[in-house]
Amino acid sequence: MRTQIMLALIKKNMFQLLMSNPTFSIELQVLDRFSRCNSTVEYSGRRIAWLGGAGAGGGSRGSGSDRRVGTEKCDVFSGKWVFDNGSYPLYNEGDCPYMSDQLACHKHGRNDLGYQHWRWQPHNCNLKRFDVKEMWEKLRNKRLMFVGDSLNRGQWISMVCLLQSVIPADKRSMSPNAHLTIFRAEEYNATVEFLWAPLLIESNSDDPVNHRLDERIIRPDTVLKHASQWEHADILVFNTYLWWRQGPVKLLWTDNEKGACEQLDGREAMELAMGAWADWVSTKVDPLKKRAFFVTMSPTHLWSREWKPGSEGNCYGEKDPIDFEGYWGSGSDIPTMHSVEKILSNLGSKVSVINITQLSEYRKDGHPSIFRKFWEPLPPEKLANPPSYSDCIHWCLPGVPDVWNELLFHFL
Repeated sequence: MRTQIMLALIKKNMFQLLMSNPTFSIELQVLDRFSRCNSTVEYSGRRIAWLGGAGAGGGSRGSGSDRRVGTEKCDVFSGKWVFDNGSYPLYNEGDCPYMSDQLACHKHGRNDLGYQHWRWQPHNCNLKRFDVKEMWEKLRNKRLMFVGDSLNRGQWISMVCLLQSVIPADKRSMSPNAHLTIFRAEEYNATVEFLWAPLLIESNSDDPVNHRLDERIIRPDTVLKHASQWEHADILVFNTYLWWRQGPVKLLWTDNEKGACEQLDGREAMELAMGAWADWVSTKVDPLKKRAFFVTMSPTHLWSREWKPGSEGNCYGEKDPIDFEGYWGSGSDIPTMHSVEKILSNLGSKVSVINITQLSEYRKDGHPSIFRKFWEPLPPEKLANPPSYSDCIHWCLPGVPDVWNELLFHFL
């Protein structure tokens, strides 16, 4: 018994050292798309230390009185969409050489371009209009990094398209698509980067290309793999949500030596991952030196009966926003949002929340649906039924993610 207690203490101390000192390393199997669980057992109930009470590492978590985005007199997240074909879009799809074929809806056949002309109008004030040169001055000698999934990658592409036009072609560059992809502007000594980390913590889905797997495995207690990439950025924009809604998740703790996994539903697994991420934020982010933002869940529009009772479609064919104020579809999970808000509120001024959920809920018209590149040929039966292969998750560009970046600009 004494030997078992000593071994447990050694494991605990090794784990704490690993979490507190990124330069310290132990032999730990790297998760990749070939990783498998040797066995699966029921969830033990183990929690992240930060979630259970005081933050690991002794970091201050702030208080409710600290600065939070959206607590000013004007709530820029509450408003309506106004058609404005004089000021929007903020750039042309064909003028951005870094546009993604997954988001270039006009290029892939969408001719109703009304989705590009909507402006977000807060109820009691005006949103600061995006100014390209002012944004570059904010970024001078800095690294802006988006960290998350393909929705955050869409926001990153939006930001690059918003910014690239004033940089001469020979003074800008884009690195090849990889785990970390970097757009550089020499004149400003600045970068706008995207880090593929759909679950924030280490997982077997961290390959930016080959990540669609039947069994999702995560290390729920550490963000060190990704944090080693993002920790030197000056402005960080995080997101995570949709990947947690794809069924149960397997947990492989860092101190597990036998490859045995525990299984947990997506929402609870997301809470664990957010706890590990929050522990990093609470101990490593000094708001006077580094800005950290968290972008809330991006809604989907998979069931048209939610905004048009009696119909059986989805976002396919939709050309206008929903005009019912307060509309909320099933694509945005309220319990998950409450769990995330609870974690974020404990971080106080260390993280700013950009609440895109409600304003994006109205935009059933803003998705690519069938107007995007599909990486595999579609069978005839699908082609004959457009709603069956419509993308009602991602967003056309120019479009909704440009407003997310206007919000980011507003608060920087």
